Amino acid sequence: MGNSYMTGKVMWIKTVTSLHAGCGSAMGAIDLPVQRERHTNWPLIPSSSLKGVFRDAQRQAGDKPLENRLYGSEDAKSLSAGALSFTDARLLAFPVRSLVGTFAWVSCPMALQRWSRDSLLVGKQAAPFTKEVNEGQALVSADSILVHKNQVILEEFALKSEAADLSACSFLNAAERKRLVIVGDDQFSWFCEFATETVARIGLEQGSKTVKKGALFYQELVPPETVFYALLSAGASQGNGEKVSAEANLASFQHPDYLQFGGDESTGRGLCHVS
Repeated sequence: MGNSYMTGKVMWIKTVTSLHAGCGSAMGAIDLPVQRERHTNWPLIPSSSLKGVFRDAQRQAGDKPLENRLYGSEDAKSLSAGALSFTDARLLAFPVRSLVGTFAWVSCPMALQRWSRDSLLVGKQAAPFTKEVNEGQALVSADSILVHKNQVILEEFALKSEAADLSACSFLNAAERKRLVIVGDDQFSWFCEFATETVARIGLEQGSKTVKKGALFYQELVPPETVFYALLSAGASQGNGEKVSAEANLASFQHPDYLQFGGDESTGRGLCHVS
């Protein structure tokens, strides 16, 4: 039996500035919430946004034939699909205020198990996370900088700390894993819902510098240091009599180290490190 995985890679996206990938509809007191998964309510970056940003980055290189081969032709006379396919960027680690150590990267068994499963789709092996985390418990590395009197205090929650081997969490380096905390799935979901940023946005009248009528609104943001992952898969392509393998198309995928996703680009939102 042959390999069943796709030709592709796991991409890592870490927010450098606050990110607003909006859902376009208001919920409660927040006028502009971020997009979230329907079943987990965790923030995400939609695949359409990823593809558009990466295509624009490729366009800056000025190689139109390569752009069309990788991302699809937009010419109405010769429409064709691109060789690359993107998934939504899924949340893996969320930054949360800590009493000591300033902030923690928080993850949970469900997120880690999903990352391990998804990575196999593109032939990448990520060690599965099998340890249970009970309510009120927090797993940290033996050299964690977050522990205070055998507790990890995140926002208003005091969680009992327990040392564990977190070396399998390779999305953070050894120094960053000193800030990593694994909490229960429900606790993680609470942080994802209530520990995002909410900012008030206003528009001012040019002359009086008073707020324009109807120009006050509240916007939700994913904070800096949030870690997402997305899958990129490549297929074979054929155009102008030229056949290109999936491996060659994947090798042709290039991008800058830093890109901007979501809205409010002109105010510095959405700057991310991509690897």
